[in-house]
Amino acid sequence: VCLGVFLLSVAMASGTALIYDEEMTTHKLLWSDPVCDIEVPERLSSSYEQLKCYHLVERCVHVPAREGSEEEILLVHSLEHLEVAKSTQTMNEAELQRVSGNYDAFFFHPNTYRCARLAVGATLQLVDAVMSGKVCNGMALVRPPGHHSQRNAANGFCLFNNVAIAAEYAKLKYGLQRILIVDWDVHHGQGTQYIFEDDPSVLYFSWHRYEHQEFWPSLRESDYDAVGLGKGKGFNINLPWNKVGMGNSDYLAAFFHVLLPMAFEFDPELVLVSSGYDSGIGDPEGQMNATPEVFAHLTHFLMQLAKGKLCVILEGGYHLKSLSESVCMTIKTLLGDPVPQVT
Repeated sequence: VCLGVFLLSVAMASGTALIYDEEMTTHKLLWSDPVCDIEVPERLSSSYEQLKCYHLVERCVHVPAREGSEEEILLVHSLEHLEVAKSTQTMNEAELQRVSGNYDAFFFHPNTYRCARLAVGATLQLVDAVMSGKVCNGMALVRPPGHHSQRNAANGFCLFNNVAIAAEYAKLKYGLQRILIVDWDVHHGQGTQYIFEDDPSVLYFSWHRYEHQEFWPSLRESDYDAVGLGKGKGFNINLPWNKVGMGNSDYLAAFFHVLLPMAFEFDPELVLVSSGYDSGIGDPEGQMNATPEVFAHLTHFLMQLAKGKLCVILEGGYHLKSLSESVCMTIKTLLGDPVPQVT
């Protein structure tokens, strides 16, 4: 009977989850900071409005966000980091600015802790929806993003590492032994790399603007020869771009020749995407030329892995039009629409 129920649930897995909570737009910069002022609430709201405009919201399965629990956050982060984040809820602007100054490119707002917990919880809700067979795949539109945050530090607009927490959660709750994280944000997700660099159960792939270590986060370990440590050696793949202006053909070549051969060999049970669209055309951070259509193709390739169990989680993306169009292309592909021709 159990097997029959299981097979039925697998057969019934259809649909695409969309997780969005307007409350995550309340995290915002309260003072002037030219480094942080691009991470605006409109990144979320304009993406969601564009999805509504294309009538994609009603085609998705609505899954509510929830707050990630402290236990879930502690799967990846230190208690000290959690306590610092929690303490910011009652701070005034001067105190918030002082604490933010302890980190590289991060800002706190009194609502930041709540928003970051919602971002974690939304990501885990997506994992649950996909792993339980409620849906085939889905996307969580969240902020603050996560892939730069480290065990004990906020970093690069990120407080809690949403995707890393999701990977640990999926291993614990569903007994998964092989999880693929694909990070197509234009910045290196060094936080995710540090968390899993000695872990062979997580294959982490990141392409990123590098420019021979000149581009943020400007780390030696963002280069191609950082392949993991100990048992995790060979399970960390960095593809550093040493010039700007990369286009659709470059991105497709990276997938065809680098990521996909390794991904099919690894044979993941779940695919998580750190989905930053600052690698898209027009973005001031990336300065790349890939059009929104290319994200449809990248998504389509990843849907061939893990029996289609694909969770896409928003990271960066700072050109609102490019970001929202790319989000829509991703959702359309998850829904099974034909992929558009790519120039």
